[in-house]
Amino acid sequence: MKKKGHRRSRVIGTAVAAVTALALGGGGILLVTSNASAGNGTAAPAPSENGQRTATIDCPDVAEQLSQVSQRARSEVDAQLAQLDTQVADAYKRWAASWEKAGPSRVDTSILRPLTEERRETIGRIATAIGNGAGQPGDLKSMAPCTLKRDTAAPVPAGSAPAQPQDAQAQGQGGGQQQPSGPVRADFVDITKIRPNVAKPRPREDASVGTFTSRCGRNGNKHFNPDNVIVAPGVSNGAHHMHDYVGNLDTSAFSTDDSLAAAGTTCTNGDRSTHYWPVLRLRNGQREADANAPGGGQDGNVGRILQPASVSLTFKGSPAAKVTAMPRFLRIITGDAKAFTNGLTNANASWSCTGFENRQLKDKFPICPQGSKVVRTFNFQSCWDGSNTDSANHRTHVAFARSDGSCASGFKAVPKLVQRITYNVPRGSVFAVDSFPEQLHKPVTDHSDFINVMSRSLMRKAVSCINSGRTCG
Repeated sequence: MKKKGHRRSRVIGTAVAAVTALALGGGGILLVTSNASAGNGTAAPAPSENGQRTATIDCPDVAEQLSQVSQRARSEVDAQLAQLDTQVADAYKRWAASWEKAGPSRVDTSILRPLTEERRETIGRIATAIGNGAGQPGDLKSMAPCTLKRDTAAPVPAGSAPAQPQDAQAQGQGGGQQQPSGPVRADFVDITKIRPNVAKPRPREDASVGTFTSRCGRNGNKHFNPDNVIVAPGVSNGAHHMHDYVGNLDTSAFSTDDSLAAAGTTCTNGDRSTHYWPVLRLRNGQREADANAPGGGQDGNVGRILQPASVSLTFKGSPAAKVTAMPRFLRIITGDAKAFTNGLTNANASWSCTGFENRQLKDKFPICPQGSKVVRTFNFQSCWDGSNTDSANHRTHVAFARSDGSCASGFKAVPKLVQRITYNVPRGSVFAVDSFPEQLHKPVTDHSDFINVMSRSLMRKAVSCINSGRTCG
């Protein structure tokens, strides 16, 4: 497949949004918010007098509508879907760089209309590649138009004077970076104020209650890239945000099943599976190695990348049945990187703090007590359709179990992957997950990806441990 590069935005380095520093009461967390806003529809940005709101570009997600695409057309469709992502990201950067001068008519004519035309042409190529077969939902081109979406998060309180921290200011001057929008104060919540909200189904008589663990380290070898081999194979910077990797050492946009199977691994049991998720960053004005790179500063992802304090990768059973082996090269995505604009249908973020993990947050970052670590937990789909290792939208070949733990008709239980990642976040520091530029670093956009590259013998061992109630790995 021909390597496709990311088009670098020429304006991203020219804009540095004003930032406001504020401290939450009770020795809480320091937040930094961007000074950008917009109204609903095509209204121009309208910052409040004493505070800031943010807004973003909202486009229908074509990929979510494609449940069936032939293998012959899949590579072309994936490439065009990645192009749609680039178009939205670049349009957002252009708008963010000029919002102070953009009235309602200008934002429509200079940003939204050109973006719609770009999308219409790209969607046309997707429709042509798919043809008239199954999997083409109605008129795809009707999904071309975009609007502006307001972030309804609370503005900065009155009396908080805008300030520009020196480090953040230095980053934006000729460095190919834009001070990004988000997070804002309302994106955080004190975990001690949340009531327990985790319910577990009671195991049935034929439940599988064992566990199998792969120990794959904490990305000590600094395997980072902004690719996504599942969603955008063959496209560099297909994610527009940086990923942390553990397990398979080969993983990039250009990996194949064969290259993954032949690669080395960080896992101690020889498991060559790949696990990756967006990095977490301290938003402290410090320059990271990717400060001027795609997926980093060029896409509004700035600050020091935090190495996890711990990473656990555990495969669990089903409370309703014995599990069957995952097929090799099964691909699963949990969560939605575009949940801020797409809505919560596929959102699956779980944010918490050590000592409080019976309280899980979907759309907030946690403020943890002294001595408690930030926790991200990814619970993967554990029901498989029995035949496909992937699907056109990367979702319909797998499903979550029902509330009683059982799988829907046509699906069978497979080992449930649970990734648990902890971080030592310095007290009083702001942090955020990397995201597509237009997703404003919202906690609800957190997500993770997995490709099963276990050998068949290792998978058989995992299934045996889980079904017999043992703890292995």
